[in-house]
Amino acid sequence: MKVDERLSIAELNDIFRPLQPEQRITELYRHFTTNDVMLTSSFAATSAYLLHLFSVYQPEQEVLFIDTGYHFEETLIYKEYLTKVYGLKTREVRAEAWKHEFTTKDETWTKDPDYCCTINKVEPLEKLKEEHEIWVSGLMSWQSDRRATLDIFEERGGVIKFYPLLDVTREQREAYIKDHLLPFHPLQSKGYFSIGCKHCTQPGKGREGRWNNSPKTECGLHL
Repeated sequence: MKVDERLSIAELNDIFRPLQPEQRITELYRHFTTNDVMLTSSFAATSAYLLHLFSVYQPEQEVLFIDTGYHFEETLIYKEYLTKVYGLKTREVRAEAWKHEFTTKDETWTKDPDYCCTINKVEPLEKLKEEHEIWVSGLMSWQSDRRATLDIFEERGGVIKFYPLLDVTREQREAYIKDHLLPFHPLQSKGYFSIGCKHCTQPGKGREGRWNNSPKTECGLHL
């Protein structure tokens, strides 16, 4: 998108706020190209919804998966399954090998989970953020107090964040999953409803099982 054609954040929100998620995704590509857009997915509990929408309305969009090296085996299996079923163009993004090895030997997640997330999640995307104008994420406002303060478009760290599912209610999400027969993450049947790295995730409703016994509620990607 040319700089002189760029809409302001306020203008984008005015256009996109009244739309449904399907319309938002279609409308996004009237203003930006697939090269402008960075779509990330954790292939966790709620990922199938957003990925299904993109597979239908913009199947050419690349999906970036941050491989922290600490994912549950079930998550990796789920990723491969969704990639195949939806025909996704998935690319894995990782931390530099020596940095990841440090967190493994140091067991950084036990001492400083924020630093572990920075190395294995945040830093790997920093350079990619510089190459894109829009970063799409499937956050929903009901998932946490902080997410409830967001808008459809927001400028964060030099990139415009786009949350097409932000105002989707829990009930609407469940209805979409049921109507489209979306596959659940294998760990959901074991009581995991927010799924991250295996060291820092336990069964729990909402995001209760993430970074258990810690005030931490976000990995740092969406701050």
